[in-house]
Amino acid sequence: MKIKVNGQEKNIELNQENALLSTALYYMGYKPNTIVVELNNLIINSIKWEKVKLKDGDNLEIVSIVGGG
Repeated sequence: MKIKVNGQEKNIELNQENALLSTALYYMGYKPNTIVVELNNLIINSIKWEKVKLKDGDNLEIVSIVGGG
């Protein structure tokens, strides 16, 4: 499956049955409690990541949250 992540095309090995947003984020190495995800220009609440399926050509924007002081 080909998707764009932060403007870069990525080829992710997911079939349609397990093409969940949560699975893709895990395979790409993102930690769920430190990111905000936008899928095709819509922010997706992390509670819904287990239900949202990706498809070829989807566009993800992933922003990491960094703490500091």
